[in-house]
Amino acid sequence: MYAHLIQFDIVWEDKLANHALVRELVDSAPINAGDLIVLPELFDVGFTLDIDVAIDIHSTTRSFLQQLADSTGCVIHGSRATKHPVFCKALNCATITKPNTHEPICEYAKIHPFSFGRETESYIGDEQVTTYQWGIGKDPITVCPVVCYDLRFPELFRLGVKKGAQAFVIGANWPSARIAHWRALCIARAIENQAFVIAVNRTGKDPHLSYPGNSIVVDPTGIVLGEMGNEPGVLSIEIDPKLVTDWRASFPALNDMKLI
Repeated sequence: MYAHLIQFDIVWEDKLANHALVRELVDSAPINAGDLIVLPELFDVGFTLDIDVAIDIHSTTRSFLQQLADSTGCVIHGSRATKHPVFCKALNCATITKPNTHEPICEYAKIHPFSFGRETESYIGDEQVTTYQWGIGKDPITVCPVVCYDLRFPELFRLGVKKGAQAFVIGANWPSARIAHWRALCIARAIENQAFVIAVNRTGKDPHLSYPGNSIVVDPTGIVLGEMGNEPGVLSIEIDPKLVTDWRASFPALNDMKLI
C-alpha cells in the first residue's frame, strides 16, 4: 500500500479553490484503492487566525474529504478547523475519512498550538492522543495523527507508541526559516519510535510567511524513503508494515522505554 503526500501552494482563505487543487493533484497521481492520501495542515484555508473563515461550520471540507475517500477508495488524512464546544475559539484538527462512511473514522485536535505564531489567540490545544487503522487484511498499520508544531514535542510521539502507533502522519504549514528543524525532527521521531514518519508540508506563500514544501517519508530505521523540493506535486511511497514489526523485533529498544 502507498502513501501519497499532496504538497501544494494553499490559496489563502478559499476552501473551494483548495478543494479543486487537491482534486487535480490526486487525479494526476498513481493512486489505488486502499492507499493513504495525506494533505497539509489547514489545507482548505491556510494558516489563518480568522476562525470565522477557517471553521468548517457547514462541513464543506468534511464533505469534500468524504467524497474524496469515496471516489478514490482511499483513506484520506485531511485537516480542517472545527468550533471548540465551549470556548469562542477553534480546534486545529486532522480529520480522517475512509470510503463509504458517514462520519470521520478519526479526528485529532492539535495538542500544541503554535504560540510563537499567535495560534493560541484563535485556537485551543486539546489533550487527547489518538490513533486509527490504515490497511485491510492481516497487515493494517496503526497511525497516530500529528499536526505541525506537535513535531517538536517527543512526549506526544511516545504516548502514540504506547497506544500502538507504527506510523506518525503529520500535516504541516512549516515555514522556510526553520526547515532544517523539520527534516531533522522528522528523522529523529522515526528513529526514536521505530516507526514510519509520513510528513507533508505546504509550499508557496501566504500573506505572512513562505513555505518550502520538503514533504518527507522516513522509515522506522531512519532511512529517508522519499523527499520533495519546493514545487507542488505528489510524493508516492510504498509503506510496508512488516518493516516496523521486523525492526522492533530485531532491535527491541522500545522495550526499555520508561515514561516517568
